[in-house]
Amino acid sequence: MNRMKAGIIGTGFSAMSHLEAVKRLPNVDVVAIASSQMEKAKSVAEHYNIKKAYDNVSDMIQDPDVEVIHNCSSNQLHYPFNREVLEAGKHLLSEKPLAMNAKESHELQELSKKTGSVSAVCFNYRHFPIVHEMKTQLGTGEHGRMNLVYGGYVQDWCLYDTDYSWRMDPDKNGSSRAVADIGSHWCDTIQYVTGQKIVEVFADLKTVHPVRKKPKQEVATFGANQSDETEDVTIKTEDYGSVLVHFEDGMHGVFTVSQVSPGRKNKFYFDITTEHSTFSWDQEKPNRLWIGKRNEANQELVKDPGLLSEGAAGLAHYPGGHPEGWPDGLKNLMIDFYSTIEGNKGREASFATLEDGHRIMLLIEAILVSDQSKKWVKISER
Repeated sequence: MNRMKAGIIGTGFSAMSHLEAVKRLPNVDVVAIASSQMEKAKSVAEHYNIKKAYDNVSDMIQDPDVEVIHNCSSNQLHYPFNREVLEAGKHLLSEKPLAMNAKESHELQELSKKTGSVSAVCFNYRHFPIVHEMKTQLGTGEHGRMNLVYGGYVQDWCLYDTDYSWRMDPDKNGSSRAVADIGSHWCDTIQYVTGQKIVEVFADLKTVHPVRKKPKQEVATFGANQSDETEDVTIKTEDYGSVLVHFEDGMHGVFTVSQVSPGRKNKFYFDITTEHSTFSWDQEKPNRLWIGKRNEANQELVKDPGLLSEGAAGLAHYPGGHPEGWPDGLKNLMIDFYSTIEGNKGREASFATLEDGHRIMLLIEAILVSDQSKKWVKISER
């Protein structure tokens, strides 16, 4: 069997998550890693037994031994590196966001259509067994029309004005933070599960800390500030937001994002209500699906391959009673992506495409316009 050869851009949280997930696949070798600092690249390469380390990303992209690129760079580098990967004819798995704005993401979407390579965006919550089970059950129509969706994605890593990382800088992260970083996951997952696009939004965003204390030395995302030397910087991106949403079939919804909610580490949750049932899922309790009823006992479905639909069971790698979580969902994304590269026709790919990534960029920009105008804004179809 020919093993595929992958290269990873970055050495931060996302890059290490991709690396560990890919190493769980039997048919892929990570043969190269790139960082802006050769010392970091060499350190990771040595630790994980990776053959090549680069401090020039273009050199790794052009390396004939590298067939697949995982772009886990900081946000402002997603577009130029993604474009270079596509132009080189390599397979691409990009971290979200696909680009810094919709103009760039549209260009990447169009470019991807001209290549024979497989390209995807890392919206990994699609790939949890229980999420797939919800999509399957809702798709049967047995629970009636979907009426309402609500939930959110809340964290606390930006709680204090002393919390700072490159994600606070719009030049590096983009013009949105909480919505783009975590709200994008909520929107993508809900659209995937319901099969309905969000077509209109009304947003209310807030910057809780308009001034933060930036340390003189670099701090990684989710990392603690250990420096006593700081400078005050103005923050222009949101810490919190609530967004009303309308879907193409007439369903309504609302979600809240926050990076300043004490005690909430990574709470991504939602309820989908239908004529006969409510489906409720919480990413911090990923192996359980609560199904609410009016005139009969509520139900709780626990992740067990023997109890799930065929597609969902295929995402569960251990028997019932053996919990699976965040790293396993990411592993499922990698299986989906690499199986598609191999041309596995016995399965249907479910990863987010560049078209999906571009639509999320359009959605983010519409949310920002809505917050500024205090009006409903339709999602552009360009």
